Amino acid sequence: MLDNLINLIKGNSKVAVINNPAIPNEKNNTAVEAAGTSILGTLKNSLSKGKINEVFSYFMKHGIGGGEQDSIVKEATADYANNLQKDINLSETEATAVAEKVIPVTMSQLAEKTVDPSDKSFNIQDIFSKLSGGKSASVNFQEMLNKFDGGKLDHNQDGKVDKEDLKSMFSGDSGFVEKIKGYIK
Repeated sequence: MLDNLINLIKGNSKVAVINNPAIPNEKNNTAVEAAGTSILGTLKNSLSKGKINEVFSYFMKHGIGGGEQDSIVKEATADYANNLQKDINLSETEATAVAEKVIPVTMSQLAEKTVDPSDKSFNIQDIFSKLSGGKSASVNFQEMLNKFDGGKLDHNQDGKVDKEDLKSMFSGDSGFVEKIKGYIK
């Protein structure tokens, strides 16, 4: 899982980190690893504070293409910017610019890949096992994720949660708009 996360970060870091003249080439790996540390640290911190619903919600919102302003993403972005200032000696402005280019897109892709049953590069069970130091092995997080929101996130019943499910919530005969039409005059 960590290798896949680092590869995801590297793919999103070409311009912001690797081709950035403010970051010496010999510090590129440090900068990439710091992004992974910030992402995993933020998720672990949220879980340790008992925010499991927020973490599940984060994965689901990003898995359907939303939640870019999520508090978890903001926290990881700020943490990464702080690490870049300390470890790479970037200015606050440079560090924030790098963090804002790397963390939100990486975390969004992480969530999308995690909730996509056809993508095996990440799964929620491995993520939670890593975050708990292996203490959560007996908990079936994939089943919990599948049942999140009462099992109603796959609105179009195609076996995956995506933007089409979000659209189906607000359209068609079973959509939200149709359900409240009688109350709007």
